[in-house]
Amino acid sequence: MKAIRHLYEEHGAENYYRDHADSYANPHFPQIAALLQDNLGHINHAGGVLDFCAGGGEVSLALAALGVGNITGCDPFTYDLYEKNTGRPCLRYSFKDVIKGAALGQYSTIICSFAMHLCPAKDLFSLCWQLFQAAPQIVIITPHKRPELDQIPGIRLVREDSAFTEKEKRVRLRIYERSDG
Repeated sequence: MKAIRHLYEEHGAENYYRDHADSYANPHFPQIAALLQDNLGHINHAGGVLDFCAGGGEVSLALAALGVGNITGCDPFTYDLYEKNTGRPCLRYSFKDVIKGAALGQYSTIICSFAMHLCPAKDLFSLCWQLFQAAPQIVIITPHKRPELDQIPGIRLVREDSAFTEKEKRVRLRIYERSDG
């Protein structure tokens, strides 16, 4: 089977999820779970976590297994799958919705896994601005070097970690906060 990245390139993310939203599963769940476990002490979850671009709920399931209870999902494509897998509510906002000011709520942290690199570069500042209105901390889990949010004025990288797949592919976790300068 083709890697999801290649299917995104071939069909576009929206078309891919229109056809596969009910069966999506992130193949890097073990790395996601390990990175969250190893970094939980650096992730502010006291006031709730928004699992943004939540997919099938892999981040939410890993956090719940670590004892984090106040979690909400958000995914415009896989919301039914998320709710089925996690038993938790799922907002249905896209990048564009958030950029336009969709009411996300207030959280301690927003975690986005395997999706933020799909945001067009021209929209990344606006998306981050809106996400930081909902939480003081953003955690990105990605198989890419992208996005590097600390390249955006007003955002600083406070922690970085990685885990490797069986095929020695790196999965990265980066914790960002707003900077004062």
